Amino acid sequence: MHFPTHQIQVNEDIILERDVDIPMRDGSLLKADVFRPSKAGRYPVIMNLGPYQKEKVWVTPPDLEEPGNDYMNWETVNPLWWVPKGYIAIRVDGRGSGHSPGQYDPWSLAEAIDFYDAIEWSAQQPWCNGKVGTSGISYYAINQWFVANLRPPSLKAIIPWEGFADIYRDALYHGGILNIFMTNWFTAHLLHHHLGRASRQQPNPWMINVLDRWLQNNLDNGALTGSTADWSRIDVPFYSVGNWTGFGLHLRGNTEAYMVSQNPNRKLRIHSGSHVHAFYTEEGRADQLRFFDHWLKDIDNGIMKEPPVKLAIRHGKDKVVWRHEQEWPLQRTQWTRYYLDLKSTPSSAEGPRQGELAPQIPGGNASCTYPVLTKGSMGSSSAASSQVMGGGIKPDMGISVWTAPMSEDTEITGPLTALLFVSSSSEDMDIFITLRHYDEKGEEILETGQQGSPVPVAKGWLRASHRELDPQKTLPYRPYHRHQRRQYLIPGEIVEVQVEIWPTSMVFAKGHRLRVDIQPRDGLGSAGYMHYHADYNTGTNTIHSGPEYPSHLLLPIIPKG
Repeated sequence: MHFPTHQIQVNEDIILERDVDIPMRDGSLLKADVFRPSKAGRYPVIMNLGPYQKEKVWVTPPDLEEPGNDYMNWETVNPLWWVPKGYIAIRVDGRGSGHSPGQYDPWSLAEAIDFYDAIEWSAQQPWCNGKVGTSGISYYAINQWFVANLRPPSLKAIIPWEGFADIYRDALYHGGILNIFMTNWFTAHLLHHHLGRASRQQPNPWMINVLDRWLQNNLDNGALTGSTADWSRIDVPFYSVGNWTGFGLHLRGNTEAYMVSQNPNRKLRIHSGSHVHAFYTEEGRADQLRFFDHWLKDIDNGIMKEPPVKLAIRHGKDKVVWRHEQEWPLQRTQWTRYYLDLKSTPSSAEGPRQGELAPQIPGGNASCTYPVLTKGSMGSSSAASSQVMGGGIKPDMGISVWTAPMSEDTEITGPLTALLFVSSSSEDMDIFITLRHYDEKGEEILETGQQGSPVPVAKGWLRASHRELDPQKTLPYRPYHRHQRRQYLIPGEIVEVQVEIWPTSMVFAKGHRLRVDIQPRDGLGSAGYMHYHADYNTGTNTIHSGPEYPSHLLLPIIPKG
């Protein structure tokens, strides 16, 4: 189907050019919508490229701070706000999506090259000042990292807002365990383009077997390198924006970007709450505008002279206090080990298996054995039936260890890790860790999650056969797993594993307690980001503690003052 370019006068300030052709180096044409000021001149561009159909109107939630309009598009900037401020907003349908012909290949090197070509094309247009920025949430954040790997000359600033940066570790395989959000996401958009309205526009645009590629490359063998940020090559100024509740998909990419990159022109911001709301708040837009004004309009507004890190410190029940910092992780962090004491968790115990979590190594060795509770392993039903949803979470699943009530308000902000000594009756073992917050009355305190539902404090995952570390990239507070071979367990053999827990921030008030669940499958707060449990996860698992097996949680405690 042919989509001719046509022009619309949105209002007295904004002109919209629909279905503008953007030429690619291979001769293909991608379709774009260009929102630009009615007043003649040269302006910087804010661009995004992706599969969510540039003309598909997003009906905004009623509590969104920025009012909706007929030109709102999911996870992209609102042109009715940005264009009057002297910017051009360009939305590009990625190859094989929306109005752009071809075959769709998400987060690939090919897509990054297309993004590069679109950036350079826009910089050469008579209405552009030669400077291009990229912005957007999630998909429109993720591929900013990958096009930045290629260093387009006209790309002058990026704002990846809640976007993963390593497709293997952040998105597809959490600790080596498949995150079925990704397979569900691909299937949903495949259906949109083959059975929905988009199917009337392009014939069979999603025939590349992306899902097979993801499943075949279930070790980090280099095949997905084009979908991984290369921090040594990303020299464009970036404002990395994360969400504490984004522990199912994006947060690690945003914090890893700031922590690992040596780029002197980088900033980090972490908020809390739902996935889209913060992007459209007045405060969130002000941060974005100041960053782009500095790098795309050469306005000396002081933003790069301010502390580079801006954190929403959580105090429970969605209360946050914004604080600026000079670095990440915080230099004044008191890295504190809290040791598991499992003496009170005999494997024969009925009901929940409970233990203690304390700053001292317990006096004697102990262990706790728990069933894996496989839900199903039969044929076509195994993937679905292996998920544990809602009431399927049994109270005695795995073990729970508790701190004593806090003697004073205690802030935990930063990366975390759990070092555990484990064994299993099977050849492999999945470890799911959930941090939870309880008040002095024993009632759990939850936060509004990325998907809008209540979530706990933080999560981490590891499949024991993926326990091998990369010593060059591992940090004391953030293990980095190779994921290049499987080291299967010998039943009954005790091994050491280090589990990466994604960063968090929470102030536990005096009298409150931290609870840590160690489970064989998804626990509280996993809805939307469940995992596939392979059928060899059967039998029983055991956690060990004590002087010989000092299993512990490493907490980033921030001192007062």
